Amino acid sequence: MSTASLRKDHDLIEKVIKSMEVTLQLLKNGKTIPESILLPVIDFSKNFTDVCHHGKEEESLFPALEQTGMPRNMGPIAVMLMEHQMTRQIADRMEESAKEYLGTGSSTKLASDIGEYIEHISAHLWKENNRLFMMAEMRLQGNSDQVNNSLDEVEKLKLEKIGKNRVDYENLVHQLAQDVSKII
Repeated sequence: MSTASLRKDHDLIEKVIKSMEVTLQLLKNGKTIPESILLPVIDFSKNFTDVCHHGKEEESLFPALEQTGMPRNMGPIAVMLMEHQMTRQIADRMEESAKEYLGTGSSTKLASDIGEYIEHISAHLWKENNRLFMMAEMRLQGNSDQVNNSLDEVEKLKLEKIGKNRVDYENLVHQLAQDVSKII
């Protein structure tokens, strides 16, 4: 399956989204969210979701789909690229509002940004899982091994560039869930 690596990424991203949903509710209930939760969420959102996962799609999956005749400037690839850009913008705002929250304790902007990120990325993952990846599986049937190798190589390079590996992010996700559950 040529999207197995990307689906595995989605499983990790969805776990972080669950932690973010709990964090959002805690913020709305007036609980203090420590830096030890906010900074890993920002790191994961900006580095794993955007740099690594979106990098794998943009540098490996989308070019492979283009080779099968799927256009980049319209249709599913164009929509995904636009949504990746929106994800970056929301993550940047979330990082700024997290800094503001940690400095002032004002949670309004942070809660809004976390809520927007959750809503956006959840819808994006649904589109990929239920539309794009199904198209990719059909179009890339004969090239699954080649696509998988390319995805693995992009992941390795992207994560090495930021000084991490997949296990680091798997551990971050696990630790984040534990840390969030301690605040409840």
